[in-house]
Amino acid sequence: MSRFPVPGPSGRNSFVVENIHVLTADGWSVPTSVAVADGRIQAIGAAPQVGEHRIDGQGGYLLPGIIDLHGDAFERHITPRAGTQFPLELALAANDASLVANGITTFFYSITDGFEPGPRSRETVRGLLEALERLMPRFACQARVHIRHEKVNTDDHDELLGWLASGRVQLLSLNDHLPPMDDARKVQRYLAGLKRRVSMPDGEVEGFLQRLQASRALGERQSAELAAAAHRHGVALASHDDETLEDVSRARDLGVSIAEFPMCEHTARASQQAGAAVLMGAPNLVRGGSHVGAIGVREAIEQGLVDVLCSDYHYPSLYRAAFTVAELGLLPLAQAWKLVSENPARAAGLGERKGRIAPGYDADLLWLSELDGSPLSLQTTWVGGVAVYSRQGNALPAGTVERPLAAAAQPA
Repeated sequence: MSRFPVPGPSGRNSFVVENIHVLTADGWSVPTSVAVADGRIQAIGAAPQVGEHRIDGQGGYLLPGIIDLHGDAFERHITPRAGTQFPLELALAANDASLVANGITTFFYSITDGFEPGPRSRETVRGLLEALERLMPRFACQARVHIRHEKVNTDDHDELLGWLASGRVQLLSLNDHLPPMDDARKVQRYLAGLKRRVSMPDGEVEGFLQRLQASRALGERQSAELAAAAHRHGVALASHDDETLEDVSRARDLGVSIAEFPMCEHTARASQQAGAAVLMGAPNLVRGGSHVGAIGVREAIEQGLVDVLCSDYHYPSLYRAAFTVAELGLLPLAQAWKLVSENPARAAGLGERKGRIAPGYDADLLWLSELDGSPLSLQTTWVGGVAVYSRQGNALPAGTVERPLAAAAQPA
């Protein structure tokens, strides 16, 4: 079964932050206070009781923690170069530190259950699951498991069904990254990625891809069984890289609640109309376009076609993305932040406890000194009321902050 971090000792996750602008469901507040008790938000604006730990927010900003539904940058901590592999505990600990330093308080480890040997094989998935379940109680960021299942990986189907039934997986996406052999552009793009991940002689690659083509029909039948199991066991279900309206129709029939990276305006709009939350990558927005020729996220947001942003392969971009949306004039920052907090929480079935600053919600919070979009302005990250990242030792009772923060910007 999945294991998640538990609250710390009594008092460690109970405090009051004072003199801070709070991003609430109604927008930015005037400087006020937020009370946290036993890892949850207790009240906004209430006077603290005598003896409570108090933190001077110094006129800064308090935002809900970032929820990342799709991120695989941890793979580069494990395998920074093709043919190399580092111990999982070392790699995952470094990844966990990167997450909270970029404001990510809930992270779905997007593990590829692929058809390749090596870092994206079922054997690797087994090892990662075991390592994550062993290390989760020690992580700073709340960790969840997102299995990116490749449809043509038809081996050990019952094992994956068992993981869904036992609660080891919280998000399942159904992927098809096997390129059709008659599409030279897709084949070349796939091979470029394969060479970064796996050492395979060139003479073996074509035969490897040809053999996999025969698994497509069985893979589709198994995908329908996996989708039914996900619904039965309360696991969020996503489609991936939908290229055509037929793809969207099949995803709708499977009951997906999230459409990851639809490839064009038409599939994004059709996915929303079918009731799925459209997820796109923050790096696409921050870089100014897709690296695989898909729809640009800026244009998609302008057309109202994006519900959720994710880190995809670069954690800092997710923190930066909401500010980029506001700077481009696409949405006010208060609305843009929902793309990285409230909306992903709702899409993953966590909307009743995460993604907002409101009484009863988990105290997953970010304290920013300025609203300039720089990760250097992130002063403290709290997860469940526990300070898991602090730039200047600021997660301390009032009166103990030795160095003043930079002058704060006004809310956008």
